[in-house]
Amino acid sequence: MPLPPTAALPPWDGDIARARALQVELAAQVRLADDFPSLRRLAGVDVGFEEAGAITRAAAVLLDAASLQPLAETVARLPTRMPYIPGLLSFRELPAVLEALAALPETPDLVFVDGQGIAHPRGLGIAAHLGVASGLPAVGVAKSILVGTHGELGERRGDRVPLRYRGREIGTVLRSKDRVRPLIVSPGHRVSLASAPQLVLACCTRYRLPEPTRLADRLASRRER
Repeated sequence: MPLPPTAALPPWDGDIARARALQVELAAQVRLADDFPSLRRLAGVDVGFEEAGAITRAAAVLLDAASLQPLAETVARLPTRMPYIPGLLSFRELPAVLEALAALPETPDLVFVDGQGIAHPRGLGIAAHLGVASGLPAVGVAKSILVGTHGELGERRGDRVPLRYRGREIGTVLRSKDRVRPLIVSPGHRVSLASAPQLVLACCTRYRLPEPTRLADRLASRRER
């Protein structure tokens, strides 16, 4: 069940230590087992900023899971609630993301998030934070590594290696297209480590990014039509 909004996203008071402690507490609530329904509707979310960072602009796109065709899109604009602080990005971006998701005409069965899942110093990237806050199954699809190391990765689409941090597997480094930079895939909530890269790869068509986050990225950065 989702948490009350103030439990997962309390008002920002500038207390970095308290926010980090809350991340540890929320990360303990992340479930890393497949617990999502038959996929009919997918969503992708991403965040950009306007007015020199004063406005947080979150985009959400709803897609048909079978065809990957977009069905609806929403944009939420909120005053940016806090400064950029490394490791606390989800506290800054998530309020607008949740508002954009809530405005979609249907609740998605799975959310693809442009960002980290559990591949985070305290196990709570934005995909994990979103999952715990909303109760929705979520997967993080990042463009670069935040923490962790990995072995050598092949150059072909579908090649993957585990991403590890402090002796624990936290995600997958996935080649989504031949000879392009890999994606960093990590489960956010109600998705297993094994299934997360499979779900992402199934949504990759002609592009490096899976369709849900590719379309959300385009909308969030105002490169849409």
